[in-house]
Amino acid sequence: MTITRMELVLGFSLIRERSSNLHIPGISISARINILLVEDNPGDVRLTEEALKESKISNKMTVAKDGVEALAILRREGDYADFSAPDVILLDLNLPKKDGREVLAEIKEDDRLKRIPVVVLTTSTADEDIMRTYNLHANCYVNKPVDMEQFIKVVGSITEFWFAIVKLPPE
Repeated sequence: MTITRMELVLGFSLIRERSSNLHIPGISISARINILLVEDNPGDVRLTEEALKESKISNKMTVAKDGVEALAILRREGDYADFSAPDVILLDLNLPKKDGREVLAEIKEDDRLKRIPVVVLTTSTADEDIMRTYNLHANCYVNKPVDMEQFIKVVGSITEFWFAIVKLPPE
């Protein structure tokens, strides 16, 4: 019997409604996923929150409004000393104070941070940005749709992929 991707996703959705902790050999969804969203646009922050609610994956999302704050959170500096390392980072490229490309480079150069998956989620469709972020070892590059419904679908697909299909490294 062959199970299609759609049947698998529908199955996860149904099981997730009945249980906060799913475990299937080779596939697991933690009870609570820790996400760092690095985004300066309040509208995109709100859309991401809505999309994560719709995905029905229990999560704790921390928002950094610029690149400097993102790195302080990740390095547990100052007020962020008690912050838990994220399971995934959703990173915009065009940020104040420190650009997303610089943030990505610093994350991937840091032995304590480099294994955290970084999903670049940006409006840029420039080939130069795509090549540069992959050269900096981004785990994937996703364009932010301008349509709200499409945006919610994209974020839902990201969470399904990173938390229902991919096996992440242990802490």
